[in-house]
Amino acid sequence: MVGMRRSLVAVVALAVIAPLVLSGCDSKKSAAAAPAPSDRVENATTAVPAAPVSLSITPAAGKKDVPVSAEIGLKLANGKVSSVTVKGSDGKAVAGALRDDGSSWVPGKPLKTREKYAVTVVATGSAGDSKTVTTSFTTMGAPSHKTGTGLYLFDDHTYGVAMPVVVEFSPGIKKADRAAVQKRLFVTTQPAQPGVWAWTSTGTQAYYRAPKFWQPGTKLTVRAALGGLPTGSGRYGDRDRAASAKIGRDLEMKVDNASKKMSVVQDGKVVRTIPVSLGRPSKPSVSGTMVVMDKLASTVFDTTDTDGAAGYRTQIEFAQRLTWSGQYIHSAPWSTGAQGHTNVSHGCVNVSPSNAKWLFDKTLIGDPVVVKGTGDKLAYGDGWTPWNVSWADFVKGSALPVPADLASA
Repeated sequence: MVGMRRSLVAVVALAVIAPLVLSGCDSKKSAAAAPAPSDRVENATTAVPAAPVSLSITPAAGKKDVPVSAEIGLKLANGKVSSVTVKGSDGKAVAGALRDDGSSWVPGKPLKTREKYAVTVVATGSAGDSKTVTTSFTTMGAPSHKTGTGLYLFDDHTYGVAMPVVVEFSPGIKKADRAAVQKRLFVTTQPAQPGVWAWTSTGTQAYYRAPKFWQPGTKLTVRAALGGLPTGSGRYGDRDRAASAKIGRDLEMKVDNASKKMSVVQDGKVVRTIPVSLGRPSKPSVSGTMVVMDKLASTVFDTTDTDGAAGYRTQIEFAQRLTWSGQYIHSAPWSTGAQGHTNVSHGCVNVSPSNAKWLFDKTLIGDPVVVKGTGDKLAYGDGWTPWNVSWADFVKGSALPVPADLASA
């Protein structure tokens, strides 16, 4: 933080000299007396010196049992941090980076357990002065209770434009602990696009999305810096997770129950119209904006465990998952006569074998699927559902304050 420098405006007073007075034939001249030197005000500029840099850091010196996720907290005034050096007992420096707001330095990976660390922070003042502050601390041992985590994003994969960043927690994170956890979830996009994290009601998942679908070609770089992080109830995050992935072309699938057709739209143009059969009245498909979550060239649908004698066990080809509750787009050769005319499925989007293969070969995980006009609505959290709510409603799920300009984007 750069200190305020205040300068006073120069004050200038001009000496006023009266004109000479002439008197007839009198040889004496009179003039207004000029001010004595001590009465004159010369040009002057007075500057208030900049305040010296002020710096304090955490953890406190000698602190023990510090989580391995520990950040170096920075309280700074009248200057900026020029370096942060953290070294373990082996003398090797730990990689890390400052937060954008300068409030702390975050290690690039979890620290070692039961290790002593020495910290040196140097700050430079706005007047050219500097200050060096040191501390040391010892990390805790391996925790007994952990929160399992997952990241649904993988290095070097290409995803659809509606791919949210999804981080999973088991058990779920309680409301009181979500802000601290959310602060350790980092996303960068190239080209830059604003985004926000929001939680499901159970705290088992946090989604990150932008106000609109990602721009095609966007690079997503994600770090869930959760290893050793206190997550509440005496638990700690199991590990750090990170991925760098790419967003592909813009492809959307739009399913209309009224017409019983799917329009496949790529880069704004309809490239194929596909007849569909949706869920029968007793088992309707859900309406909403979903995302392709998984793709299986061949699988078995088995509902006998849940439906008993009314259940079924069937080999399925070209299945694309849309919800956790079991709705898919898939090949259904048994319903080709109904496709485009009547709803006969158990909730899935039935298409012909040839259309199913064409679609399977063309789609990416993260492609959006919008279904409208059915007798049921998509439940939030049944699949990757952050796009199924408005941006204004989505940001309400953030555990941290959202800037007004971003909330109204």
